[in-house]
Amino acid sequence: MSDYRIGEGMEVTLHFTLKLEDGTVVDSTRDKEPATFQVGDGNLPPGFEFPLEGLTDGDSGRYEILPEHAFGQHNPQNVQLLKREDFEDIELEVGTVMSFADPAGGELPGVIASIEDDHVEVDFNHPLAGRTLTFEVEVISVRPATMH
Repeated sequence: MSDYRIGEGMEVTLHFTLKLEDGTVVDSTRDKEPATFQVGDGNLPPGFEFPLEGLTDGDSGRYEILPEHAFGQHNPQNVQLLKREDFEDIELEVGTVMSFADPAGGELPGVIASIEDDHVEVDFNHPLAGRTLTFEVEVISVRPATMH
C-alpha cells in the first residue's frame, strides 16, 4: 500500500473508462495498457484531475464531469463555413473528421457538419463539447513524478 496520494507533482497510473450520458463508452483503457500521467501535465483536463485528488493505490471511483470541466460547451463560433472549392479532390461525407491547418501552423481537427453546393460547414468544437461525461477510474499506483 502506498503512502502517496494523487496531487500536485505525482505520477499516476490508472485504468479509466469514459462514458456518455447514455452509457456509450467513448474511451477506455480496460482492454489495453493503463494510462500514466503526471498531475497537472495537461494530459487530462483539470476537471478530470480534480475528483482524483487524494486517491491512492487500489482506490476506485466514478465521477460525473460537467461540460465546463470536460471539453467545454459547444461554441457556435467554432462552426465555420468553408468554400466547397477548397475541397476539390476530397470525397466529403457528413460526420467525417478532417485535419485542417490552424493559423499558427498546427493541426486542428474538424468534423464535416453539412455540405452545400458552394460551401461546406465544418465544426471545430471538440466532439465531446457540451457533453456531461462519466469518468470511472481504478487507481493502480501513485508515486512522486521523477524529473526526466
